Amino acid sequence: MKATTAGHLTVICGPMFASKTASLIRHLHRLTWHRYSIAVFKPVLDNRYHSSNIVSHDGVTLTAQPIREASEILHLADADVVGIDEAQFFDMGVVDVCLTLTKAGKDVFVAGLDLDFRGIPFGPMPHLLAIADKVDKVYAACTVCGDVATRSQRIVSSQEQVVVGGDTAYEARCIMHWNSDTAPTP
Repeated sequence: MKATTAGHLTVICGPMFASKTASLIRHLHRLTWHRYSIAVFKPVLDNRYHSSNIVSHDGVTLTAQPIREASEILHLADADVVGIDEAQFFDMGVVDVCLTLTKAGKDVFVAGLDLDFRGIPFGPMPHLLAIADKVDKVYAACTVCGDVATRSQRIVSSQEQVVVGGDTAYEARCIMHWNSDTAPTP
């Protein structure tokens, strides 16, 4: 168990295909090598690759607990370190959950999209970024030109904010090749 000091909140953010989940898994694996216990959570909504594990686009997995509401984490996070994947899909309560956990001495690692397909800050992510002790902004490669991609371009027909999907629904784009107006409409 950690000392009686406060924990730290690290937020990993960026567009689709930027290796956010892979980065989260690397952080958590590293800490297990140092004998810290970990608890990992993901939204039930994200069942693209597996119903319970978190899975990176390149197939790296880690066992996780799927939950419906962020408040469930407080009752289930019996570990030194807490990982939360796809945080943009959680309710705003995830912000208070992260603060409560860090005040209890737990290190918390959160991964999620900072912007939705329209380029609008996504769910609780701007609040998590504001209170984070460390922010790891990661990038992908633009599918059009190969430059640094900071945006997620939706390529399926839907104007809903939440459409869970992978490379058949989204592409990573640089600012020059991203356009929310070109997202297909129904």
